Amino acid sequence: MTGTTNTDGWVRSWGASPQAAHDGLGSLDDHPPLADVTLRQVVRLSGGGRRARIRFTNEFGTAPFTIGAARVGLATSAPGAVRPGSERVLTFSGAPAVTVPAGAPILSDPVDLRLPALAELVVSLHLPGRVETCTCHDPALDTGWAVPGDAVAATALPANARVLPVRALLSAVDLLPDTPARTVVAVGDSRTDGAGSTPGTHHSWPELLAERLAPTGYVVNQGISGNRLLHDGIGAAAAARFDRDVLATPGLGHVVLSIGANDIGISFAPREEHGPLADFLGMFPGAPVTADDVIAGYRQLIARTHGRGAKVHATTIAPYEGAEIYTTAGDAARQAVNEWMRTSGAFDGVLDFDAVWRDPDRPSRIRADLHCGDHLHGNDAGYRALADAVDLSLFD
Repeated sequence: MTGTTNTDGWVRSWGASPQAAHDGLGSLDDHPPLADVTLRQVVRLSGGGRRARIRFTNEFGTAPFTIGAARVGLATSAPGAVRPGSERVLTFSGAPAVTVPAGAPILSDPVDLRLPALAELVVSLHLPGRVETCTCHDPALDTGWAVPGDAVAATALPANARVLPVRALLSAVDLLPDTPARTVVAVGDSRTDGAGSTPGTHHSWPELLAERLAPTGYVVNQGISGNRLLHDGIGAAAAARFDRDVLATPGLGHVVLSIGANDIGISFAPREEHGPLADFLGMFPGAPVTADDVIAGYRQLIARTHGRGAKVHATTIAPYEGAEIYTTAGDAARQAVNEWMRTSGAFDGVLDFDAVWRDPDRPSRIRADLHCGDHLHGNDAGYRALADAVDLSLFD
């Protein structure tokens, strides 16, 4: 893969964009506070490697929290279980415990561990104190668990484990591959995050793309459900989080922009004073935007990506007629943006997701067999169709 000069050899193999808990979908609202608890979370890597380091996050925290102990190991077929002999104790600047400052991430020391492409890695950390504000990724489509006390060393999932509904305090896994490699970062909204796919099956389109690029391809999914390009709301706007979630990626080679659908959909959505749609739209502050505003936002991200020495590709915005936010004016703006993507030459490549999903008999709708029932998000077959349509030579 082409891309930036990678002087230390590390590449990102998995990631989840950090969010403030109150800027997510509210999945933690009914969960007990995180205090004297072990979090056990399973992530599926894209490319493999021989050494690993883990990035934990307190970037939206209002107070420090302490990691008392942490381990990683290869997953088994049993939920939350670790393959004996693969466990590795994580340290932080040589120490087994660390306090993570408010507003900051923390990177573990590297551990030697042979990890094949598409391997599932179990990450466990014990929180001896209380986490006042949880930096998370909401929701998690892969199950994680919270276990009372220090259960970091347990190879089997303890019986008193409770399902954790979000990615909590965990944002990335970096690997040292055997040969030089580059990472593809997909940044987007719920359609990138995998909303509508079957949980636990790795059926978001970036994960399915990783399967096509395996064993030497590295793909990181930095989608946030409800995210927009230009305004905060559910998660920081893509324009605001771009440096952290994308440009700072170790081994960055390619960026795929799959964002802007919510900017358009929310801006042109029907306005009501009361009701579920009004409540939903209330989660998205900021003035309405136009197709030209979205295009200007893309141009900014293109310049920032090229300035980093990476290539940038875009996915056209797929249709959404039948969803509550649909209007004909919004669809016209969507088509205007798509036409600019296809014809401007501004991107290094264009992935025409609109062409893959649209119903040929009604192009403003997704084909009935490709959406999850809401006319907005894909099902497993829909995301598979997107991944299968990608020209892999774009990432050479």
